[in-house]
Amino acid sequence: MGRDLDKIDRSILRALSENGRLSIVELAQRVNLTNTPCSERVRRLEKSGHIRGYAALLDLEQLGHGHLTVVQVSLSATGDGSLNAFNRAVKNIPEIESCVMIAGSFDYLLTVRTRDMGHFRSVLGDKINLLPGVLQTNSFAVMEVVKEALDQSAFVG
Repeated sequence: MGRDLDKIDRSILRALSENGRLSIVELAQRVNLTNTPCSERVRRLEKSGHIRGYAALLDLEQLGHGHLTVVQVSLSATGDGSLNAFNRAVKNIPEIESCVMIAGSFDYLLTVRTRDMGHFRSVLGDKINLLPGVLQTNSFAVMEVVKEALDQSAFVG
């Protein structure tokens, strides 16, 4: 990570997390720098890993993937080999939007994006349940997303 982030670095991160399409000119104006030092700071933040990348936020409902399901996964064993095999395999299922390991009564929590319940049922039976070490799954259809962390500026500090 290198050195600590200063106030200007944090301002840059906040501005880019709110709008990743800002030009260097617009960004420099927002953080009260000239273009060259602003550009150098952005490159440094990218190189250090503080900025992992840039992406467009897609409307998955309009793209035909509006059905969201949360799936709890329990594994039959949780040794390093079992966890590593599951971690590698889960990355190959495009319908899995996110996968987090949990400390609790189950091992993983998945969010799964599909067209509809029929498509989800197919993904669950043909892909998720066949992942290495899966003992049990519990699925919960999402009725409404109340809050989504699309703007991560609150985490900049």
